[in-house]
Amino acid sequence: MKEVTKEVYLKWYEDMLFWRKFEDKLAALYIQQKVRGFLHLYNGQEAVLAGALHAMDLTKDKMITAYRNHVQPIGMGVDPRRVMAELLGKATGTSKGMGGSMHIFSKEHRFYGGHGIVGGQIPLGAGLAFGDKYNGTGGVTMTYFGDGAARQGSLHEAFNMAMLWKLPVVFIVENNGYAMGTSVERTANHTDIWKLGLGYEMPCGPVDGMNPVKVAEAMTEAIERARRGDGPTFLEMKTYRYRGHSMSDAQLYRSKDEVEEYKKIDPITQVLDVILDQKYANEAEIEVIDQRVKDLVDECVQFAEESPYPEIQQLYDVVYEQENYPFTPHKL
Repeated sequence: MKEVTKEVYLKWYEDMLFWRKFEDKLAALYIQQKVRGFLHLYNGQEAVLAGALHAMDLTKDKMITAYRNHVQPIGMGVDPRRVMAELLGKATGTSKGMGGSMHIFSKEHRFYGGHGIVGGQIPLGAGLAFGDKYNGTGGVTMTYFGDGAARQGSLHEAFNMAMLWKLPVVFIVENNGYAMGTSVERTANHTDIWKLGLGYEMPCGPVDGMNPVKVAEAMTEAIERARRGDGPTFLEMKTYRYRGHSMSDAQLYRSKDEVEEYKKIDPITQVLDVILDQKYANEAEIEVIDQRVKDLVDECVQFAEESPYPEIQQLYDVVYEQENYPFTPHKL
């Protein structure tokens, strides 16, 4: 695994704090009705992304996930201002304001969504990996889904094909304890989701998803296995979300005490503790990072709010163009 240095810890802290504050601002904008539709926040799960990015090669590896998908593209290199603009439905957004919260996408940065169909991205991730194997790119696809999506039949079809063809894919279930409002204990007669890989003789196992070092270690091993042609791995990231399934979730299925208990192992706090204990930065330097994060969030909001909404014509510019029907000329 790439060494976890002082610089890595400081980057993890700044990145994870920015992702957290970015989404906190989204929650406020949602309440103001500036973000419409659904809004699924990642608060608490940031170590899963931070650790994975440390293990990935962003010049060729891909990522695909479900609809809790605002911070992943930022981690992959997408301009956070464009992500904010997309959430506000503006023309400067990643999908020109037409994808919204659940459909952030960037082919340029190898981030393939944001998918609203539960489990729909699992076979798509295997398909992306098939493309890499067929074309010999050396890339690996990180395919994320939630604990609820692990109960979809498409998972078993994708697992079977991925093992049969030794596809360069890492399947990751982000087990945050609840499929919407249904606890893992109520969705199956077993709670160790990673064991689903055993039926396909797929390397699999649990990972502490609240610690970016543990995530990076597991992801490095899985990615190296895929890259050398030995096929997929299935990892269960045991994590937690502090907010509800979406902003409309009243969270009646869990207690406030439970949430507070998990906050004691908050991934941002864990990283900050290491930084201070190892004297990688002092309190004054941490305050500088905190202010930089705040300023960047404010910049994203200002960019999004000052951006225009899409023109009506754009509705006609994103459908298929037909050569013998020239009456709706395209601009895009």
